[in-house]
Amino acid sequence: MEFQDVVRRRRMVREFTDEPVPDETVRRIMRNALRGPSAGYSQGQAFLVLRGEEQERFYESISHLWAVDTVKTAPVLVIAFAVKDAYLDRYAEPDKGWTDRSEDHWPVPYWYIDTGMAVLLVLQTAVDEGLGAVYFGIGADDFDPVRAEFGVPASHVPVGAVAIGHSAEEDVTEGASPRTRKRRPFEEAVHFGQW
Repeated sequence: MEFQDVVRRRRMVREFTDEPVPDETVRRIMRNALRGPSAGYSQGQAFLVLRGEEQERFYESISHLWAVDTVKTAPVLVIAFAVKDAYLDRYAEPDKGWTDRSEDHWPVPYWYIDTGMAVLLVLQTAVDEGLGAVYFGIGADDFDPVRAEFGVPASHVPVGAVAIGHSAEEDVTEGASPRTRKRRPFEEAVHFGQW
């Protein structure tokens, strides 16, 4: 698929068929996720790929699903984690020179930005594979239960999850934001030279 088609076709799919997703497709999606930008090549992203009963354990471990229940039918669930310590450690190395590991050096938390870019690569690669996907958040109260359930280190913050599968939707779901809101005009969002 051409890149512009991937960008144009990417949307949040909230209903899935039960058709399985091949392992090689999942591996391609995850290999692409690791190709995202990373400040200082810190590579402070990690992913947990869940299927079947593993997904059920995830949904049972959270207190609130920040998406519609139909996402549970997706055959693949990817939880994305940001790892701040990878950035603080990397920038304390001699070639970076911030020996104190202070977060004050960071005007914005790049560990979240880079993880978000990796998630976008997951979403785009799913489209390129002819699949649907939806990103949804994980509540802060659920961070520790998710980590405990799957043995994830405490240093890893689950920034959200992506449900992936074959779309059962013909079009954008009724009541979804693209149906109720228009995309902002280009001229309102993009400014050249000055605001």
